[in-house]
Amino acid sequence: MKKVISLAIRFIPRPILQQVSPLVMKVLGTLNQGKDVQCPICKSEYKKFLPYGRNPRENALCPSCLSLERHRLMWLYLQEETAFFTDSLKVLHVAPEHCFIDRFESLPNLDYITADIESPLAKVKMDVHAIPFPENSFDVIFCNHVLEHVDDDILACSEFNRVLKPGGWGILQSPVYNLEKTIEDKSITDPAERERLFGQRDHVRKFGKDYAERLRKSGLLIEENQFVKNLPKELVKRHALAPDEVIFVCRKGV
Repeated sequence: MKKVISLAIRFIPRPILQQVSPLVMKVLGTLNQGKDVQCPICKSEYKKFLPYGRNPRENALCPSCLSLERHRLMWLYLQEETAFFTDSLKVLHVAPEHCFIDRFESLPNLDYITADIESPLAKVKMDVHAIPFPENSFDVIFCNHVLEHVDDDILACSEFNRVLKPGGWGILQSPVYNLEKTIEDKSITDPAERERLFGQRDHVRKFGKDYAERLRKSGLLIEENQFVKNLPKELVKRHALAPDEVIFVCRKGV
């Protein structure tokens, strides 16, 4: 199964994966019933979650709602550290994830807008380099695992800063590697070479430990939040969270 998942992620276009994955994963989930792990988003329980990734991680993907470790951590953070589920908020969700869309759309307190340049799940077709909304439009922005794909990550974050309201905040997750400094080379267009250097065929950079510092160049205020460290170890295990995952929380700057 690990090899099949790895090949599918590498070679099937993301929009197609987004459309067919829910049905396939639910079928696989029926073979893995149990009570050892639970997804905090959909409440489904399994013996373990499915493997996921180009180098598949064990116990990663919830077959029911398709959440990964980062999504489950983000859900818990929103529940425990924010008023996301109660305050009246206008939300921009870039490249929306299966596990969140229906749940966020159903919340009566949210004015919830999904947007992406190619995702079939998003309702607004949008380039993050030129967001088609006025300044000070949104209370919250989510943009997870997108900035490693875009031509200019700093410009995209400048746009997030522009359209956030004063006091607005967001979550900007990306894969961050054990590198002192982000590597990128815009002259590299060959997919195989991009995969070798940046980890994926459609990545244009590989973020290092300077991720937060780099994004601050956009004007955003970036917090490296260690929320997972405050959770009980048994809860981290129960929800199959990554024990060292940092949540990159942004706030509108000047």
